[in-house]
Amino acid sequence: MRTVITGTGSFIPANKKLNNDFLQQEFYSDRQERIPSEAADIIRKFEEVTGISERRYADVDMNATEMAVAAATVAIKDAGVDQETLDQIILAHNFGNVLTGTIQSDAVPSLASRVKQALGIRNPSCIPYDILFGCPGWIQGLIQADAFFKAGLAKRCLVIGTETLSRVIDRYDRDSMIFSDGAGAVIVEAFKDTEGTAGIISASAQSYVMDELNYIYMGKSYAPEADNSVRYIKMLGRKVYEFALKHVPEAMKACLDAGGVNIADVKKIFIHQANEKMDIAIIKAFYLLYGIKDIPVDIMPMNIHELGNSSVATVPTLFDMVRKGHIANQAVHAGEVILFASVGAGMNINAICYRV
Repeated sequence: MRTVITGTGSFIPANKKLNNDFLQQEFYSDRQERIPSEAADIIRKFEEVTGISERRYADVDMNATEMAVAAATVAIKDAGVDQETLDQIILAHNFGNVLTGTIQSDAVPSLASRVKQALGIRNPSCIPYDILFGCPGWIQGLIQADAFFKAGLAKRCLVIGTETLSRVIDRYDRDSMIFSDGAGAVIVEAFKDTEGTAGIISASAQSYVMDELNYIYMGKSYAPEADNSVRYIKMLGRKVYEFALKHVPEAMKACLDAGGVNIADVKKIFIHQANEKMDIAIIKAFYLLYGIKDIPVDIMPMNIHELGNSSVATVPTLFDMVRKGHIANQAVHAGEVILFASVGAGMNINAICYRV
């Protein structure tokens, strides 16, 4: 049995937030002390490290569910399937629907259930559920769909990643400039091996929850006068970087080796768009595990420069954009082997080896 992606879709908010929009912002340290550097210097260093020059924020009256519906609608049309034939809707997120001006998460009923209603799906056998797995949530959703297919419990699934991180950030924290909003979706279907070679070849997933548990967490604002009862997304940037550089290449190698695939056959790596410098370092470390010093040209498509880090939405939106020719000098072709990989809060890691 092969799990094949038959349709993709994404929703990219129209609202651009440029780096220069932060020039009047005051930034504070985790000790709630004002950082003396000029905002322009902070922003310049931020862009040098992350590669992010702009990010997208959802409209004030739009939530994560509505973005998910928009991306899903495109994916369903792209696959040419009847949405009533969906067996599952698997939706990855981390914060639910967060209303503008608040930081309260609304995830009851599940966002997947809301997507099912918004799509007008009446089939009671279409089971919607959410998955919380940090930034790797969408890839984990694909791994779960693949498992259900192989168990004979489903034949067609909609897998979505959606997030409005702009509503859970502390604007006094320099790291807040990383985060953005967006949604990506795919239709995956089960096919017998005799019906072609496309599909998931292998997968791997790991979780580290000792000291690593709080590398990404919810904490109080860095602003001295802030309400300490309100929590925002926080991360230990250096810890996350070191963790990712050590463990993500290993997980990617484990995935590739499990599928018996030669690294020379990998044509594209769709990695979580978290930090340009970190992603490049991960790919270099991955190839070094095979004794290869120089990574192939254009092996790693990126959209982080314009879209920032939208958590669970980064990989599916990137894949959709490349698949549809929306990123210069990047494309995927039938028969090619590609890798999906991600790392995030947990700390969780996963990867999928896939033949287009």
